[in-house]
Amino acid sequence: MTDLLTSTPGMDVRWRAIVPDEETEIKAVLISWADEEGADLILTTGGTGLSPRDVTPEATSAVIQRAVPGMAEAMRAESLLKTPHAMISRAVVGVRGKTLIVNLPGSPKGAVENLKVVLPALQHAIEKIQGDPSECA
Repeated sequence: MTDLLTSTPGMDVRWRAIVPDEETEIKAVLISWADEEGADLILTTGGTGLSPRDVTPEATSAVIQRAVPGMAEAMRAESLLKTPHAMISRAVVGVRGKTLIVNLPGSPKGAVENLKVVLPALQHAIEKIQGDPSECA
């Protein structure tokens, strides 16, 4: 996944962290990277399923100010073409301040496939979040 990001113009990977499946710890990292570090984009991997420890969507929902459901819906729709298990994904996409937060699946293959779905819209979304007044058409 990092290779896909670093080969995309305008994308620069600055931080990585392995965070336990604990809602408070996930929230703390999301808040720190958005508010203190000023990240344009935060990608999470894992914790979007139905197991008891899958709490990434709850952590993300607790810290975002606006949801971007179309991105999560697009990832699920594309994944459904590959596996019926995509319908149990609870991935959330949303905005905190000027940061876009995207939940991706935990499997490396699934994370890359889902990232490829939203990648064409990421730069435009980030520009809009940061105040670009130009038209979207």
